[in-house]
Amino acid sequence: MTKVDQLEAWLAQEAEVRARLDAGVGAGVSRPEQVMGKSGLELMQAMLRGELPYPPIAKTLDFQLLEVDDGRALFQGTPGSAHLNPMGTIHGGWYATLLDSALGCAVHTKMPVGRGYTTAELSVNLVRAVSPKVQRVRAEGKVIHCGRQLATAEARLYGPDGTLYAHGTTTCLVFELK
Repeated sequence: MTKVDQLEAWLAQEAEVRARLDAGVGAGVSRPEQVMGKSGLELMQAMLRGELPYPPIAKTLDFQLLEVDDGRALFQGTPGSAHLNPMGTIHGGWYATLLDSALGCAVHTKMPVGRGYTTAELSVNLVRAVSPKVQRVRAEGKVIHCGRQLATAEARLYGPDGTLYAHGTTTCLVFELK
């Protein structure tokens, strides 16, 4: 598949998911009664179906969740002028937030009912600048290990042509929800 074909496929998937989310409950934070009795994967899938709100930061930073599976989360972001640093490239904090979302949501899919997590460590390696010419990037997070107390995951941020822009890892503390 050519870079142009790949970008068109990415844009089509983005439009499909965005339409579903816009038709759903929109951005916000789920209420406790909405999430009670659901596993992390069930919560993420309900969010993708538009049944639960998606996080407002996705609108603020122009990225969205596209896919979730057991131990995996895929986000797509639109680098724009609002994300530029003084050098005219996309700010490293935008990369880090997109990677952190993919990492955390991948871990979230592994949480059974009654368990939660929080990020204890986030490591991001920026390997190439994203310029405003890059129309979309994807961050794909995958769980490496998920135990009773710790979970680890890795993620890659790449363009439609396969160019790697950044990669990262996380360690999350896993705990009982009260």
